[in-house]
Amino acid sequence: MTKTSPAALPDDIAAMPFEKAMGELEAIVSELEKGEVSLEKSIEKYERGEQLKKRCEALLAEAEMRISKISLGANGEPTGAAPLDPDR
Repeated sequence: MTKTSPAALPDDIAAMPFEKAMGELEAIVSELEKGEVSLEKSIEKYERGEQLKKRCEALLAEAEMRISKISLGANGEPTGAAPLDPDR
């Protein structure tokens, strides 16, 4: 696991697509909920889960910024697109 700074994500997580990061996060949550992991392993898994959560949040924010609101004309036909949230 490579880190460039304490706040940076490990390279393997930083390169993950959303679905893979979410799948691993769900697996970690499931493992921790079972309570069959040692305290030290639980802490390690929790920390990785936090990193995966950050990756998922960043990817969702990125996707949200790309979503556009389609403008319709009087005839109901699309006339163009505008950012979903123009204040961002």
